[in-house]
Amino acid sequence: MNTQNSDSKNDSNNRKLYIHFPYSRAIEERMLCLYQLFSEKDRRLYAATEALKLGHGGITYIASVLKCDRKTIHRGISELKHPDLIENGRIRTTGGGRKRSIKTIPELSDKFLKVLRDYTAGDPMDDTIRWTNLTLQQISDKLKEDYGIEISRRIVKQLFKKHGYKKRKAHKSLSIGKSKNRNEQFENIAELKNDYMNAGNPIISMDTKKRTYREPVPRW
Repeated sequence: MNTQNSDSKNDSNNRKLYIHFPYSRAIEERMLCLYQLFSEKDRRLYAATEALKLGHGGITYIASVLKCDRKTIHRGISELKHPDLIENGRIRTTGGGRKRSIKTIPELSDKFLKVLRDYTAGDPMDDTIRWTNLTLQQISDKLKEDYGIEISRRIVKQLFKKHGYKKRKAHKSLSIGKSKNRNEQFENIAELKNDYMNAGNPIISMDTKKRTYREPVPRW
């Protein structure tokens, strides 16, 4: 290899050793700048191409210039030799990228369900349908306040989907207005439930609705 740049360091016997590089420092800096603009797949292929151009010692040298792993370059070389191994249409490899918060935060699902324990209602005709009167932001705030877990509303929405919570559909044609004491009602119910549980009494959850009929009900 033609050497345009060199550096030196001392060995164990304090003798000066000269290390030769095929490119000047200016070119190395341009290579690194270009490398950082590429996607993950293109970085592998670029590093592999540069290493193959240099021949023996090229992999080690390019890995040091581009600050990448030698395994990355070896994989890129394999992809250049076997183009069918390259995943078209993907930037990252399967499973690559940052893991979702649902998977990385310990016991997140358990803490989420504990927050909703006293604020959950369901459909008496379908036990798979559940909903809550808390908003996404309120749940996020409670997780932070009670357990020190900070997550966004988007993560809360993912937890809703994971645990089968659905948006409650409104069936009333006329609004009855808002109750300013609605939250206090839920808190009172939660306190009563705890009192009954501590006393060893059973708890039954019932959801009643006023049923209306389109046609008059016949009287007998």
